[in-house]
Amino acid sequence: MKFLGQHQKKARLGRYYQIAEVLVRHGLGFMLSILGMDRMAPFGKELFNRGKATSRPEHIRLAFEELGPTFIKLGQLLSTRSDLLPPEYVEELAKLQDQAPPVPFKFIEKAIETELGRPLSEIFASFDATPLAAASIGQAHAAVLHDGTEVVVKVRRPGVVPRVSEDLEILQNLAVRAQHYWKQAENYDLVGLSQEFAQTIRAEMDYLREGKNAERLAKNFTDSESIRIPQVYWDYTTISVLTLERIRGVKINDIEAIDKAGINRHKLAVNATNAIMKMFYEDGFFHADLHPGNFFIQENGQIGLIDFGMVGTLDDRTRELMVQFVISIASHDIDRLVDVFISLGVTRSRVDRTMLRRDLDHLIAPYYNLALGEIALDLMLEEALVIIRRHNLQLPSNLMLLFKTFMMAEGMGRTLSPNFHLIKIVMPYSKRLMVQQYSPNTWIKKYNRTVLDTAQLGAELPGQMRRILAELERGTIEFSVKHAELEKGLQRLERLTNRVVISIITAAFIIALAVLITVYRPQGLDQFAGIFIVGGFLFASAMGLYLAWTILRTNRS
Repeated sequence: MKFLGQHQKKARLGRYYQIAEVLVRHGLGFMLSILGMDRMAPFGKELFNRGKATSRPEHIRLAFEELGPTFIKLGQLLSTRSDLLPPEYVEELAKLQDQAPPVPFKFIEKAIETELGRPLSEIFASFDATPLAAASIGQAHAAVLHDGTEVVVKVRRPGVVPRVSEDLEILQNLAVRAQHYWKQAENYDLVGLSQEFAQTIRAEMDYLREGKNAERLAKNFTDSESIRIPQVYWDYTTISVLTLERIRGVKINDIEAIDKAGINRHKLAVNATNAIMKMFYEDGFFHADLHPGNFFIQENGQIGLIDFGMVGTLDDRTRELMVQFVISIASHDIDRLVDVFISLGVTRSRVDRTMLRRDLDHLIAPYYNLALGEIALDLMLEEALVIIRRHNLQLPSNLMLLFKTFMMAEGMGRTLSPNFHLIKIVMPYSKRLMVQQYSPNTWIKKYNRTVLDTAQLGAELPGQMRRILAELERGTIEFSVKHAELEKGLQRLERLTNRVVISIITAAFIIALAVLITVYRPQGLDQFAGIFIVGGFLFASAMGLYLAWTILRTNRS
């Protein structure tokens, strides 16, 4: 257990109150009941100060921006989870820009010199004090090594680690509370999602890991003439400073500049999507932030990739399911598609297979008579995500990133070339992987693993059964039954009881006040009667208002 000092506890509590205040001010006070933070609500602000936002998704985005780096990153992550959030929320959260005011150069210089143990002038021949980009976690500067090599130096913002760490602990605590207070939480693994987010953002703050990600991708594309991964300069890299080869070029969505350079746009689209498919289908290790800003197109048409803080992996089972997904769509095999959806999704409630089959049939029916090249894979995936939400399926995060990247790749490809069709690129990879997965060598490996597992189970089963029978004879085995709604029902009953008690006390006070004034009138009371009555009335009114406020807040949540 982590023990906090008095100052840290006070700061932590203050952060909780700040979160509550921001949520209420943006009209999101109902979330306090979901998060078990009712007592932290600043009374009245929700009614009088809602800012200029016009919709709830916009209020959430603005609240995240106001709460700082951790919540901005959380919003960006949620913008990739179309399986969890409706389109209007995903679209709004996608507007979150991870930008921050630049850290003054003197602090950047001190951070680099502290990390690398030498004066800045000894490390770099020149260093641009104006950052190329400034984000919430770190900022990037252009520099030149003494051998003339142009590099980009990423420096972590001073003090960001403890701040993010505190917010991550708060978010995980709030996830636990939400599982406890919010009925709909049963459909989502909020604790698991918060832990996954914590791992993601901690990995993004570790520049040593980002450097290793870049090296791994570079190794995977060693033989590629169309993809370029920047070199990592390990002598100038630590956990909070990353030095990479600088890659110049135009953004992949800058059509005018690409045409001016005389680059074949259709070939460029094919090369970019082939690189993405290779990561998914062949390597099982992919760049998880493949937006157009991370593609730099050089004069010779080579594609440079940057920013390796977010990566993902796909195991053999997931890749196999993705193959079956694409093949099922291409062959219009509804029953197989239902099986794939259930295997891909994680759900805490029973799936209605008949309704799921009907929805998937409606999904692919418009494509029955279309040629393979006429299928818009991005639109189909968007509709598939609607079905996933409707049936309370929750995709693994890496798979959701894959879906999002597929949709981005199709849109990017069509922007470069109107004749581009992603599914034509995907199908050869899917077929090759399918052949590989169903080859005799693969089946032999699976059979060998099954034989070993069966042999191990056979050897261990008698001993395990003997221990279970012995425990039964001693009566030491206990079975625990927990009703899913019982605890929540008890909490509601407790709140109701508290209100009844407050109501009784308030009513008793009013009655007692009236009786005392009527029956018991000692000498000298008349001069104080007005004060006594007004004071009693104000106390009773305050109790009544508090009771009404708690009831209204519960009804709104």
